[in-house]
Amino acid sequence: MPLEAGLLEILACPACHSPLEDKSADAQSPELICTGGQDCGLAYPVRDGIPVLLVDEARRPA
Repeated sequence: MPLEAGLLEILACPACHSPLEDKSADAQSPELICTGGQDCGLAYPVRDGIPVLLVDEARRPA
């Protein structure tokens, strides 16, 4: 289930404060990706429609 556009507009990466991109179309592992580029790029999981914006829970870019 994709996040509402209004919510996505106000969410930011807790590590670098860059905007987040919704990658929730993949039903098996929905996540929000930091658009901070090479400096950050963390992927935050979305569990039960709720973004988990904890740096310790984020996946590092491959």
